[in-house]
Amino acid sequence: MLSASGSVIFTALPLSGAYAVDMQPHADERGFFARAYCTEEFAAKGLGPELRQCSVSYNARKGTLRGLHYQSAPHAEHKLVRCTAGAIFDVIVDIRRSSATYRRWYGEELTADNRRALFIPPGFAHGFVSLADNTEVYYMISVAHAPQFSRGLRWDDAAFAIEWPVPPTVISARDAAYPLLDRQGGV
Repeated sequence: MLSASGSVIFTALPLSGAYAVDMQPHADERGFFARAYCTEEFAAKGLGPELRQCSVSYNARKGTLRGLHYQSAPHAEHKLVRCTAGAIFDVIVDIRRSSATYRRWYGEELTADNRRALFIPPGFAHGFVSLADNTEVYYMISVAHAPQFSRGLRWDDAAFAIEWPVPPTVISARDAAYPLLDRQGGV
């Protein structure tokens, strides 16, 4: 379902509560100007609280994997993720046991050129693999990072069977050591 509200365009993804978010550029001879986030427009779609923290992930090499991460309650988070340099294959996995799409994943290429973002509600694990060297990812997050509530799942868990477009070659020890879903449970 595609709907435009002001300057932000929301497209519902196959996993309930997740959206692709596109800007509606207003162009002239200088280039363009576009709104990337508006609290009122997100609230009108019923999309979570205000986004309160911004973070940047820089990835020097193609094949860098980050994820699959989430924060558990009471610090579960909404995220708006956009690639600002280079390209990523961004993945979300529904880990809500009560959801009709439990264990399903969705992936999409986000690039500096397509300027698309993904809105990720609580109850999803999130990760990406960089598709180019010198890739930067910008996150807007609804809650402050709380390390004691940080959780993750294995990027190569057969329960999800994610089809990564490039083999991950740079993986942190923490990401490589996360448990499989069946050993951790959903949220």
